Amino acid sequence: MRPKATLLTIAALSSMALLGGCSDQKSGTPTPTSAPSPTGLPSNGAPAVANPIANTARYESDPCATIPTADIESIGGQVERSEQENMTMGKACAWIFSKGANTVSAGLVAGNKDGLSSLYAQNATGGLTTFKPVEPVAGYPAVVYANGGEGPGTCTLAIGVRDDLVYTIIPRLGSDHPSYSDPCGLAAKVGAAGIKNLKGA
Repeated sequence: MRPKATLLTIAALSSMALLGGCSDQKSGTPTPTSAPSPTGLPSNGAPAVANPIANTARYESDPCATIPTADIESIGGQVERSEQENMTMGKACAWIFSKGANTVSAGLVAGNKDGLSSLYAQNATGGLTTFKPVEPVAGYPAVVYANGGEGPGTCTLAIGVRDDLVYTIIPRLGSDHPSYSDPCGLAAKVGAAGIKNLKGA
């Protein structure tokens, strides 16, 4: 056991709580690519998910099954162990790398029923310190965000897999990790692996 790695994992997973949505969301003006569905999503200018992934229940309850450990190792290096983390907004899997205090966590944030729209709403009200829509991951819209805690080796990437559901990836890397200077690049690769398996469910 390495206490430092465990603390990094807990800190990373706490970022997922930001996706709980806002109590005072304001309706945005929809664009042609973000027309609201009958549920009112997407909203606040968030992009629509063109090919929503419906069958996610298994991976919501068993996040470590979403990506085989071998796939994580091909992206980030040898994994010492993985462990499930139970959070208020959903379950996540933390993969702890063998070398140094390096982790990557990922999970479907099932408790957030507004998907990416919740982040767009929080950004509109000044609730985030980082908000950056990025290139789609495996064809799915994505945002890098934070509410404090930014720093080298860290990134929080949310990918919209449905208008009402996001898959969030959070690497926490030390300077000894090859992806230390590009944690969001590693997050995108992990996200693409997750999307591939979610679509095959």
